[in-house]
Amino acid sequence: QPPEAPPPALNSLVSEAPPRGGTTRPASDAESECGQRSRSRSQTMESALAVPWLPPHDPGTPALSVVDMHTGGEPLRIVLAGCPQVAGPTLLAKRRYMRQHLDHVRRRLMFEPRGHRDMYGAVLVPSELPEAHMGVLFLHNEGYSSMCGHAVLALGRFALDFGLVPAPPPGARETRVNIHCPCGLVAAFVECEGGRSRGPVRFHSVPAFALATDLLVDVPSYGKVVVDIAYGGAFYAFLSAEKLGLDICSAKTRDLVDAASAVTEAVKTQFKIHHPDSEDLAFLYGTILTDGKDAYSEEPTTNICIFADEQVDRSPTGSGVTARIALQYHKGLLELNQARTFKSSATGSVFTGKAVREAKCGDFKAVIVEVSGQAHYTGTANFVVEDDDPLRDGFFLK
Repeated sequence: QPPEAPPPALNSLVSEAPPRGGTTRPASDAESECGQRSRSRSQTMESALAVPWLPPHDPGTPALSVVDMHTGGEPLRIVLAGCPQVAGPTLLAKRRYMRQHLDHVRRRLMFEPRGHRDMYGAVLVPSELPEAHMGVLFLHNEGYSSMCGHAVLALGRFALDFGLVPAPPPGARETRVNIHCPCGLVAAFVECEGGRSRGPVRFHSVPAFALATDLLVDVPSYGKVVVDIAYGGAFYAFLSAEKLGLDICSAKTRDLVDAASAVTEAVKTQFKIHHPDSEDLAFLYGTILTDGKDAYSEEPTTNICIFADEQVDRSPTGSGVTARIALQYHKGLLELNQARTFKSSATGSVFTGKAVREAKCGDFKAVIVEVSGQAHYTGTANFVVEDDDPLRDGFFLK
């Protein structure tokens, strides 16, 4: 059963608001009396809110306790308690089980009124891998992803701050967190000080590779365009927004969404995705539109990722950066350990990425990619359900 109040660990993330600065004039007697009444009401309200309490709800439906974070503007809702046990001998089996039996949890947390169509989530589960500190299932508006880089960057901080990994030794400046994602084991490296996270996080990806280059697809309303498809824990189609008559930096988001979604649907119908390890991973997650600056440069290159059901990534997209680095390395545009900066056209937030070593994925020549970015905490919540609520499982507006 979930706690009736946030777990004690959450208390360490919440601090008293600092006093307001500046000087004030002496208050009159009337103003002082009014101020005392106001402070008394405020203290009464604070005392009431401090009591471990939940609003009226269905007693047979556990509250869902979450911690919210964001990485480069892209949200992550981490489920602390309230999700029923996710059965399955492997992480991919757990992913299938949750899709078939527990999808109401995803809908309640991702959909309105508790979320929105661009919300993203993570359910922590046990991993069958002995070296993993945790397993994770990723949630979005359409279903369950195989990889999420912005979530891994946030979960690295979360795992350290919430005691899911051993405390780093005194004086340590970085600690490793092994996160088992549906695509495989990913290693996050968390900057720390005094045993708590601070600063950016970096992760090493699963083997990333180019699946197809210079693929000609017929996109309704846009004509024939050439795209590349690459894998960074999930498969993406890549092309310059200019090929669709758009400027990545100035176009309206709606126009970018429409164009990218049309490309995604065209690729799905005209090209068969295959992954050498598992058919559970063999699907096109979305399309990433770029500024076309694929050759190495110290200047940032801008892109935007449209994935799932027209969901817009606010960050540069961690798994997308991974796939794009693999694609550039495959084309001979990047060398090992040549770092690039990737900028989101949605928020201006940046990730850095580089190929750190060569690898294999089945018969594909692949690379391990390091991605770095900064995650931040935004809050905590307990979500409840009333048994007479006709919208208890959420809704979307189209």
